[in-house]
Amino acid sequence: MDGGLATSQQIADVTGMHRTTVRRLLETLVEEGYVRRSNFDDSFRLMLSVRGLSEGFTDVERIATVAPPIMGRLLQRITWPSDLTTPDGDAMIIRETTHRFSPLSFHRAMVGRRLPMLLTAAGRAYFGMCHETEQEEILNLLRAGVGGQQQAIAKNDALVRALIKRIIEDGYGSNHGDWDAQAKIGALAVPIYSESSVRGSINVVFLNRAVSQKEAELKFLPELLQAAAQISTAMHERD
Repeated sequence: MDGGLATSQQIADVTGMHRTTVRRLLETLVEEGYVRRSNFDDSFRLMLSVRGLSEGFTDVERIATVAPPIMGRLLQRITWPSDLTTPDGDAMIIRETTHRFSPLSFHRAMVGRRLPMLLTAAGRAYFGMCHETEQEEILNLLRAGVGGQQQAIAKNDALVRALIKRIIEDGYGSNHGDWDAQAKIGALAVPIYSESSVRGSINVVFLNRAVSQKEAELKFLPELLQAAAQISTAMHERD
């Protein structure tokens, strides 16, 4: 399934099994502690206990496992919605979100959506902090794409260097209407680390007309940094 998560209907479609049967099997796996249902949508994903069955459990699953309660507390403090994202080729994919629970949300079904790497706060927070080799791999994918905003940036070495420099100096990624497809939306995001390497990012999303970039930095950045640190600690404690 896309991004390592799936709904019961998607599993039924792939396996050819009846959805009721799939649902019953998933409920059994949930009871046994091998699978969990997302707190934020109807998708299912692996739990840490699958390590007893396989060595395939990755940091992606670990982040998605530990993050929901931390994101829930973050939502209580800032009200605006947040997304937990991890890299997916030339984009970031949303693994968890609080959009469904935020009274200020302007989107609902967010899990599984891909966010542009160079145009969104979530993508920039990851891209600016990942290893140079990975940065070049991401840029190569974007340069070979079908045009648009990201390809133009990826082909401009000066713009890329300036973007990376700003992210490293700031310590976070930001977007204040830079993405043409979501020009009314602003966001801040900070990287999430595991064993000194960046594994993903967590953002807060808001409307530009409601929150200025400066206000967002003052109100949301400390909260995001705290949430990211808590997620990193929780990942380490679950190892």
